[in-house]
Amino acid sequence: MINQFRSKLVENAASILKVPTKLVPVSVQQKVLLEGLKQVFHEALDEGDFEFLEDKWLKVSIIDLELHWFISYQNEKLIVSNKAEVEDVSFSGPLNDLILIAGRKEDPDTLFFQRRLKIEGDTELGLEVKNLMDSVDLDSLPKPLNQALMSLANFVQQGLQKPEIKETINAY
Repeated sequence: MINQFRSKLVENAASILKVPTKLVPVSVQQKVLLEGLKQVFHEALDEGDFEFLEDKWLKVSIIDLELHWFISYQNEKLIVSNKAEVEDVSFSGPLNDLILIAGRKEDPDTLFFQRRLKIEGDTELGLEVKNLMDSVDLDSLPKPLNQALMSLANFVQQGLQKPEIKETINAY
């Protein structure tokens, strides 16, 4: 019963969250995303690993929530915007898949080849973004952030699994 509830919740998460996320002002979305990126990529930012994104724009889209942001690195600072004149590379996918990628429960390459993750534009830049994401040591994240991310990714992963045959038989 709990597994069925979890599966339904994960399956419908984007539908449930779509309206509330639209009510959050874009400026608040941008600030939260920027602060989250700074925490996750603090080492990479300190070491100047974002220079490859200097004056270029990465578009990140959560397609089933109809949300997108543009990320760049300018004057040694990370920038998040809701628009850009030109996007150099774009990463887009459904909410659950992006959570699984962030929690390292799914490989971005696998999802790309399954056409669940789209990477469009400058492929070299896209590869650099992917490699930077892969280089993040999740254990170096603040413990509450790491635990929240792992719990959410585990919840989504378990919710996407097919119910066991035993549960299906008991339902009859």
